[in-house]
Amino acid sequence: MCDRDHSQEELEYFQARGLVTRKQFGVMLGAGIAMMLPKVANAVTVTESEVKVKTPDGTADCYFVHPSAGTAPGVVVWPDIFGLRPAFRQMGKRLAESGYSVLVVNPFYRKQPAPTASKGAATPIPEVMPLMQSLAEATTTTDAKAFIGWLDQQASVAKNRKIGTQGYCMGGFLAFRTAAAVPDRVGAVATFHGANLVPNLPGAAKSKAQFLIAIAESDDKQAPNDKTVLKDTFAKAGLPAEIEVYPTMHGWCPPDTNVYNMEQAEKAWSRLLALYGKALA
Repeated sequence: MCDRDHSQEELEYFQARGLVTRKQFGVMLGAGIAMMLPKVANAVTVTESEVKVKTPDGTADCYFVHPSAGTAPGVVVWPDIFGLRPAFRQMGKRLAESGYSVLVVNPFYRKQPAPTASKGAATPIPEVMPLMQSLAEATTTTDAKAFIGWLDQQASVAKNRKIGTQGYCMGGFLAFRTAAAVPDRVGAVATFHGANLVPNLPGAAKSKAQFLIAIAESDDKQAPNDKTVLKDTFAKAGLPAEIEVYPTMHGWCPPDTNVYNMEQAEKAWSRLLALYGKALA
């Protein structure tokens, strides 16, 4: 997951499937591939801005984007270990164009404002690992409450509808902690190639949310029992949970990673919209 460099295993994965040569992979890695996400059908007009959110520990720099007219359910987006960057602004805007008021946060604001990764998604993991390790459960809890409280102060956020939260890589356990922090407000939680989910499961299982857990095949091979633990725990808690292993690599959803998989990312995107369509209606 986020605690190791995936370059070698990604190369082996692609080579085994005849998708790329070592030379081609090196070019991809050096370029830090950036892709444009598919356009949203019937996209609504949105308003976007860079915002500052007060927390008990300071001020978090975030990106806020929402439909320009009316109100919409709020969503807190937790990025991966490479932080708030253009790819996540693009993802947040796409979600807003689908009818949501979206706050994409900088989880590392205590350390530095975004951008927090010198080379975006091509930044070596050891360079950004200390940032992830600085995220304590207690401070994540206060951040989650602050972010949701801020959303509820915005005119574009529907107060009579639940809030969603989604996370990528390390953002997965942050999304779980968000559900635990504000259980009466969070109605949907989605994680994509999420890291450290099982250790953060007890709190999430005490929430009232519905869950979407999209697991990378490469992560499932490293921890094959996690999906069973997740399924059993949510079932015992009586919480709806869609848990699926996707045939792709850890990090496949953000369009700027070197393992971005459009086909599988679009499948995950469709399941996210289905979850929000049910849980935040």
